[in-house]
Amino acid sequence: MAKVFIYPATSLILSDLVARFGHQPLGSAISIREHIQTPGFDSPPIQMTSDDPQKGLKWAAVEVPSGIRGRMSLYGPLVEEAEAAIIIDEPDLSFGCMGCARTNELLAFMLREKDMPRLELRYPTSKEEGVTFVAAIKEFLKNLEGQQ
Repeated sequence: MAKVFIYPATSLILSDLVARFGHQPLGSAISIREHIQTPGFDSPPIQMTSDDPQKGLKWAAVEVPSGIRGRMSLYGPLVEEAEAAIIIDEPDLSFGCMGCARTNELLAFMLREKDMPRLELRYPTSKEEGVTFVAAIKEFLKNLEGQQ
């Protein structure tokens, strides 16, 4: 079982596909849930503490806006933990919205720089492309089993 970072990290569809093929999806849903269930956390709906931008300094420079550093405090550990990644280029908003273009650029850069198996696909725009899209993901995930 590989730990697979999904991008967009909010995609429930990708998370489900990864889990169905026996791998652990690394996305924002679980990390945000763990973050907001931390004892002493009391800042919803912001979902960010004053410490998060400081933690994010490990992955983003001090000149980078605090919102990016705050997001990276959640995504950075997941990228470090990842053993593989699935990156979807130009996804539809309903597929999984990441919400911050600069965080997206930094995250995609980090995923591409890390030495690990990676699948990059363009978001499908037709039924035929959708079938090919899911087949490519399935093949990638099956091949990960052989690399373990």
